[in-house]
Amino acid sequence: MPLRIVLVRHGLSSFNLEHRIQGRDDLSDLTEEGVRQARATGAALKELSLTAAYSSPLSRAADTARHLLAEQGSGLEPVFDDGLLEVDLAPWSGLLSKEVHERFPEQAHQWLHAPGELELEAADGRRYRPIPELLEQAGRFIKGLLARHDADRSATGTVLVVAHNAILRCLLLHLLGRSANELRRLRVDNASISVLNLERSAEGPLQVQIESLNGTAHLGAGLPPKGAGQRLLLVRHGETDWNRQGRFQGQIDIPLNANGWAQAEAAGRFLEPVSFQRAYTSSMARPRQTAEAILKTHPGVPLTSVPALVEIGHGLWEGQLEQEIADGWPALLADWKRAPHTVQMPEGENLQQVWDRSLLAWNRIVAGLDPSETALVIAHDAVNKTILCALLGLAPADIWAVKQGNGGVTVIDYPQGPKGLPLVAALNLTAHLGGVIDRTAAGAL
Repeated sequence: MPLRIVLVRHGLSSFNLEHRIQGRDDLSDLTEEGVRQARATGAALKELSLTAAYSSPLSRAADTARHLLAEQGSGLEPVFDDGLLEVDLAPWSGLLSKEVHERFPEQAHQWLHAPGELELEAADGRRYRPIPELLEQAGRFIKGLLARHDADRSATGTVLVVAHNAILRCLLLHLLGRSANELRRLRVDNASISVLNLERSAEGPLQVQIESLNGTAHLGAGLPPKGAGQRLLLVRHGETDWNRQGRFQGQIDIPLNANGWAQAEAAGRFLEPVSFQRAYTSSMARPRQTAEAILKTHPGVPLTSVPALVEIGHGLWEGQLEQEIADGWPALLADWKRAPHTVQMPEGENLQQVWDRSLLAWNRIVAGLDPSETALVIAHDAVNKTILCALLGLAPADIWAVKQGNGGVTVIDYPQGPKGLPLVAALNLTAHLGGVIDRTAAGAL
């Protein structure tokens, strides 16, 4: 069992409401709406048995943690840790966002487009780079967390972490091995819930999986609001009997089962308020059926079949249970779990081939959208994972770093257009399927 980390950003604060820079100064308080959000988050997490709770000591986070834990009912008190302090933006603290852009236009541009390069001057005259320093701070916090919960290298349990926008994104970047300039790849909204799973492999390195990112359905918010630029909703098809049985499906055309149809219809209800103009699906039955169920609430949206989005070809593994594959190809199956990018499926594909065709199709879809448009894309586990790894700056070797549950919804924005850095606004949202924690990823690919 992994060590599960539940990341929660503080609720709406007074400075959030006024669009002021907060940074590390403790000048901002939790609003009444922020208190409501904290309690709603606690209610959403009632099912969890928490091992420990950590919080930034800044009041907006500390108050969120207290209200959340009181509602959650675990009886825990938050442990306040300076490793969760927000980014130090001292020269800007208290200023309106528009004032920063007016008074420091070049630095404001860096903050938005190359945050790792931003340099500020502290009150004592020291020049410093806020985001690289915050990334180092995130690394120290994770090291300390693992030391407390991983003494025997077999950490288990669920840990709550309540903090701020930039430090939470830096925790994610550190665990994924990404750079400070990639801060804008991830979105973390007020009182959102994100879930990470950390596990040691037999060889020792830490394995990281993003189970979900920026879930806000418990707040009644649905999807994060769309900004400028193209938006794509990436969905994994609903469950099939072979998913349930744990059989490797690949390119054998297995339809949805009854639960899969229910998941597709639940995704349709969840996405009913969302306006989207186009829809694309793998040419296989299970994603097409999922797309058709979702589109019942969006009559008139055209559905385009994209053969390049079909699932990975497992070749001779298709239709087999994992134990049957272990009996016939024990070393290859072990490599698939340990180093998936090295595996050539017997008479099938490798991940690089899936990566190349999936990304080509994805990029064509993005390039064909107007900045005002939103598109729905329905595909498969391996296909979605390769797309998400590319968008997160990862490689084919990292496909186990992102989870895709049957019927899960992921939101990708392009605030700077198709050639700019993509923003993962939400990943693997499954609250519409029942519960904050994803329990939908049954079976093999």
